[in-house]
Amino acid sequence: MSHGAPELSIVIPVYNEEEVLPALFARLYPALDALGRRYEILFVNDGSRDRSAALLRQQFEHRPDVTRVVLFAGNFGQHRAILAGFAHSRGRYVITLDADLQNPPEEIARLVSELEAGHDYVGTIRIQRKDVAWRRHASRLMNMLRERTTRVRITDQGCMFRGYARSVVDAVNQCSEYNTFVPALAYTFAMSPTEIRVAHEDRGAGQSKYSLLRLMRLNFDLITGFSTAPMQLFSGIGIVIALLSVLFVVFLIVRRLVVGPEAEGLFTLFAIAFFLLGVALFGVGLLGEYVGRIYDEVRHRPRYIVGTVLERREEPP
Repeated sequence: MSHGAPELSIVIPVYNEEEVLPALFARLYPALDALGRRYEILFVNDGSRDRSAALLRQQFEHRPDVTRVVLFAGNFGQHRAILAGFAHSRGRYVITLDADLQNPPEEIARLVSELEAGHDYVGTIRIQRKDVAWRRHASRLMNMLRERTTRVRITDQGCMFRGYARSVVDAVNQCSEYNTFVPALAYTFAMSPTEIRVAHEDRGAGQSKYSLLRLMRLNFDLITGFSTAPMQLFSGIGIVIALLSVLFVVFLIVRRLVVGPEAEGLFTLFAIAFFLLGVALFGVGLLGEYVGRIYDEVRHRPRYIVGTVLERREEPP
């Protein structure tokens, strides 16, 4: 591999993936070597508690010409690992890829072709997804919700196998949000985005790191981080409920004057009161999401802390 700035940077976040890393190495490097381009692979170890960091060190020693390893000082999350990879990348094009081998590394060439065709953002849509049913259904539901509340148009938001031009990566690197959804943030800076369909395989080994709770948290970040539509929706709901409440009170007054005192409707009133209380509590929780994001921002804490970077130092000419 010749020296100089690489044309292609592959960013791979790693968290407790010791079981699948050997298979990833065996497929990733031949696929990239076959491209005939200068490339670099940036592994970002997100505070793994297994032997992932040790395996990444070994791989760096084996292929120091194209391998760079960023070791976090703790666990900061997949998207912050990708942001760290962006910050350390040098390629004209940047491809993000999960370490679990559900997206075949052999398809990287297809993303590069789209980037070279003039697109600055290449999203992917998984065909014949191998995930469990509840994840597929939840993904469709969140896609519909996101499209109705934000301007981000991503068909398959859960797929991190994506390509970015340097201009988009540089724009993302200038942002300082504490919590963000990287594909959506990058999409807002893209001038010529596109999407392609890619294969999806069974997980190479290990288990998914995204529980239902973490997926819900991620989607809350996505919706509240890129739109105020949920707050506007609840403002509209509040106005409608207030008007209906006034009409209901007028109706009860008229009914009392016409029919006289009644007690049969007591449980109906309880049901209405509990419903309105639930709506109010949900609205307070939604408001809390936005306030929490503001709180995270004003603390100005670092998004991640890098412990060590393994890379070969370029010798001066």
